[in-house]
Amino acid sequence: MTQLTRRFSVVGSRDEAIGLKIAFATDDGEFVNQHFGSSRSFVIYNITPDGSHIESIAEFGGIEDNQVDDKLIAKLEFLQDCIAVYCRACGASAIRQLLESQVQPLKVVEDTPIKALIKAFQRELQEGPSSWLARAINRQKSMGDCSSMEGHQDT
Repeated sequence: MTQLTRRFSVVGSRDEAIGLKIAFATDDGEFVNQHFGSSRSFVIYNITPDGSHIESIAEFGGIEDNQVDDKLIAKLEFLQDCIAVYCRACGASAIRQLLESQVQPLKVVEDTPIKALIKAFQRELQEGPSSWLARAINRQKSMGDCSSMEGHQDT
């Protein structure tokens, strides 16, 4: 079974507005170069129309090719606050589970720079979101109405 072996989170106060969390399947933090199911690490960015910062990084171990669904559990838990995950590829079972968790899988060509994806995402936020992104923003707003994110910190 895949286990979360290491997690790094940025703590402290940020003067930036609360943004949307987007994950990237990467082994180097610079390029999307991993298949979702077999990715050994993810980086999550908090993105606003005018800025971005790393929210957290996770490393996973114990990946077995014959345990397809088991290896997704820890990854899905890590991505629970994300609205999307960029990856090189994603299997049908993973796509289904991501969508059920309200995380949009986004396939890109291997070695797409993360910074370029962030800039394109920010441009979409500024110019008007696509339909999946508009739904994700509305979901986040409705969750924000139920529980304020002000003063939220990981412990």
